[in-house]
Amino acid sequence: MKQTTRLLAPMILSTLFALPLHAADWQLVWSDEFDRPGLANPEKWNYEEGFIRNREAQYYTKARLENAEVEDGRLVIQAIKEDFKTAKYTSASLHTWGKAAWTYGRIEVRAKLPQGRGVWPAIWTLGTNRREVGWPACGEIDIMEFVGFDPNTVHVNVHTRDLNHNKGNNRGAKHKVERPPFEDFHVYALEWFEDRMEFYFDETKIFTFTKEPGGEGTWPFDKPQYLILNLAIGGAWGGQQGIDDTIFPQRYEIDYVRVYQENPKKSE
Repeated sequence: MKQTTRLLAPMILSTLFALPLHAADWQLVWSDEFDRPGLANPEKWNYEEGFIRNREAQYYTKARLENAEVEDGRLVIQAIKEDFKTAKYTSASLHTWGKAAWTYGRIEVRAKLPQGRGVWPAIWTLGTNRREVGWPACGEIDIMEFVGFDPNTVHVNVHTRDLNHNKGNNRGAKHKVERPPFEDFHVYALEWFEDRMEFYFDETKIFTFTKEPGGEGTWPFDKPQYLILNLAIGGAWGGQQGIDDTIFPQRYEIDYVRVYQENPKKSE
């Protein structure tokens, strides 16, 4: 059974006062509860295919059940050690580009992460103008990143043209967790406003990025972004301590994706 979002569930007074005052204004504008078995809903999701970025070791497959399948009410992205084309690993990266994108709002994903040295799952967004302006000018919002060699830390980051990891000045935070996030499901959420972004791990706000001077160079986030769910293997960050081939297959389980807005007319 799916966990009810913190914004809609009955709350005792102490929880109510802990929530942002604007929480009651959120309205659900898009979601996937993954209640249809088989391939992910093609009306909501596209796939990346091939070797895409960051010198990662996996080949992303398109609409292949072995790597991305809805089962028991969850989307399971599975990384497999296998010879496939010129790769030694396969996995999947699903995204909403061409299907849905949003400007401002709350993006909430309940997920259970994979584990082991070499895994690099993420929940993130990119600007829909990426092809026109390139990365990082389009803006990138990393709602959750996890690298298996650091099992008690969840990362959030923001990248723009003037603030990015290539320059060593991206904005973000590391959040230490008591139990590794591959042991349980957790809610990873972004609340995105015209002047700031707030990142959550379950009920805990772990980082706030406030709009900085510099125009679109530091804040390209007044334009729509699309969502990406992927499980990378190895790569520039995830592979810094190598890949443990004994861990495969690894499952990245997503229980639901929900998008809320204060003003649904701003939905793209």
